Amino acid sequence: MIPSMAEDGGRTRRSRLYDYADMAVPDPSGTTDDPEHGRRQFAILLGEFRRTPVLVPLGQDGAPLTADFGGVRWFYAFSNERALARFAVARGEGDREWPYQWWLGARLLDAAVPAAGVPCGVALDCADGEDGMVFPPVRGIVPDEVAVDVDATAEDMGDER
Repeated sequence: MIPSMAEDGGRTRRSRLYDYADMAVPDPSGTTDDPEHGRRQFAILLGEFRRTPVLVPLGQDGAPLTADFGGVRWFYAFSNERALARFAVARGEGDREWPYQWWLGARLLDAAVPAAGVPCGVALDCADGEDGMVFPPVRGIVPDEVAVDVDATAEDMGDER
């Protein structure tokens, strides 16, 4: 069950993912328009996500909660119970119990995504607007055998697969 803000004294443990996300925010002065810099920052964020336990809400069948959007199935994941509570309230379901498990981000990307059998990614803290993050089913994030861009990448590189 998710504790209310009053139950935990209004204190929230800030996920280290937010520290990396803050580093990846573009420089407002516009002096860092280097796309390679952005790729490096995302790689740091992805690595931290893979090593971090995230909260995965469970559906009534006990399986991880997902949603289909834009032709992709998305696993919901949250950095902490308060992020899940914001999601529950946004859905109008803040008054019910939300069972969940803690999984490493790597387990979601490397095991759950391939097991879905359809294009699948992970939506982290999706009720938090720009503070949320998505890890789409593309090469370098999920295993190549389930990445939706592998064929396009192979064609661009002149490979035949």
